[in-house]
Amino acid sequence: MVRRDNVDTFFQMRLTASPLVRSSGEMPTDHASHEERLTAAGITLPDAMSPAGLYVSAVMVGDMLHIGGHGPISEAGLVTGKVGDDLDVDDAYQAARLTGLQLLAAARDALGTLDRVVRVVKIFGMVNCAPGFNQTPAVINGCSQLMHDVFGDAGIHTRSAVGMAELPFDIAVEIEGIFQVIPD
Repeated sequence: MVRRDNVDTFFQMRLTASPLVRSSGEMPTDHASHEERLTAAGITLPDAMSPAGLYVSAVMVGDMLHIGGHGPISEAGLVTGKVGDDLDVDDAYQAARLTGLQLLAAARDALGTLDRVVRVVKIFGMVNCAPGFNQTPAVINGCSQLMHDVFGDAGIHTRSAVGMAELPFDIAVEIEGIFQVIPD
């Protein structure tokens, strides 16, 4: 059974969230470097996290940088809990943004500079959901908006935003990313 209110909300969110096309029908342009845009926005990246197990944070394959799952870390520590129960959509959006900062820190650590990023190819976002919570796209928008803020049009990516029954350490979100980069 399709609930019409959910379908309308989903498509309205998709139409209003797309920064790709302006009302004039032109594609936006921006010539600032990614590092300059980051600085201008007042964004300070955290230190890149060390892996918590037997894996690496990032792997380069050709001109693609694959960044494994990262979680939200605030000044107070890990952001944990079930979205829709312990956290509301706004709190979870901020958790996804914090996670995006972790992805960017891992990318900078692997590349030396974010200016080597050609584009964000894909974001895969997992949300630690309470039963019945289905607004995962609104949560992962926190990361997607950050990517657009930092990379401009090159930050617009494909994406999955899925709900999970559990995530490691009860983190609110976990996000992976694939970035096309200028090879060494």
